[in-house]
Amino acid sequence: MKIPRRRFLQIAGAAAALSRAPPALALDYPTRPVRFLVGFPAGGQQDIMARLIGQWLSERMGQQFLIENRSGAGGNIAAEAVINSPPDGYTMLLVGSPNAINATLYEKLNFVFLRDIAPVASFARTPLVMEVHPSVPVKTVPEFIAYAKANPGKVNYASAGNGTPQHVSGELFKMMTGVNMVHVPYRGSAPALIDMLAGQVQVMIDPLPASIEHVRSGSLRALAVTTTERFPALPNLPTVTEFVPGYVADSWYGAGLPLNTPTEIVDKLNREINAGLADPKMKARIADLGATVLAGSPADFRKMIEVETEKWGKVVKASGARSE
Repeated sequence: MKIPRRRFLQIAGAAAALSRAPPALALDYPTRPVRFLVGFPAGGQQDIMARLIGQWLSERMGQQFLIENRSGAGGNIAAEAVINSPPDGYTMLLVGSPNAINATLYEKLNFVFLRDIAPVASFARTPLVMEVHPSVPVKTVPEFIAYAKANPGKVNYASAGNGTPQHVSGELFKMMTGVNMVHVPYRGSAPALIDMLAGQVQVMIDPLPASIEHVRSGSLRALAVTTTERFPALPNLPTVTEFVPGYVADSWYGAGLPLNTPTEIVDKLNREINAGLADPKMKARIADLGATVLAGSPADFRKMIEVETEKWGKVVKASGARSE
């Protein structure tokens, strides 16, 4: 059947108007479950943080935020999977400090993280703790620096692997103090801590939640935390920057979506996440994990990722660190 010209033009005009309208998914989002990818195994702090936020979003938004652990390549496998997903808000990434470090650590990536991700919101920041085995005859950061300088190349520091926060934090400490320590990489934080407890390695700069019970029991001796301010759970423990001005190193967590995800979706998720971070129960749970709340806008989170990428890029280049 032939459509009259006037009727055809009316239909074409209506179709064009619909194509210019905001996507319905941006207005009604979410209408189905959301995949929340974590680039590390289940049970770690990244996974725990994602499940905490995912549960909050599921309850607030009426759809399940399903955690999917896609570990490997320091978190790059999960990052690439999200970046290559449709920009519709239904595939989200747990973003963290490894993403900032990996930008320089890996010579060949199929993406540029800052270019290809849409930051949504930061969640929390976790201090690292500089700790030694009790056999090391030091109790303060200045004493450790003096000891390491008196024993060049004889002090071993453990990390969870090349390019991990523990590794680059140790390299930053070396750069800023001039000490000569030997890096001993492990395949994860747990085996590194096992050898720390056994005295096979002398020092480690580790995320506080993984080590806090060992510190409290006296199995490891904490020298300082790596944040700008003292940590409330260990108020008598100084910061490294009190002795090494400007030294700051921590782990942080947030969420990102594929580039070109509608702004309405990004903003809606940001509002809901920030509402969770303001909730007293959520704050208490995050504190129990050894972290502090880190709320802000998508622009705030992007700026933080930019600053962290530049900072750790300099450390990676200066240390000669490479991916395993």
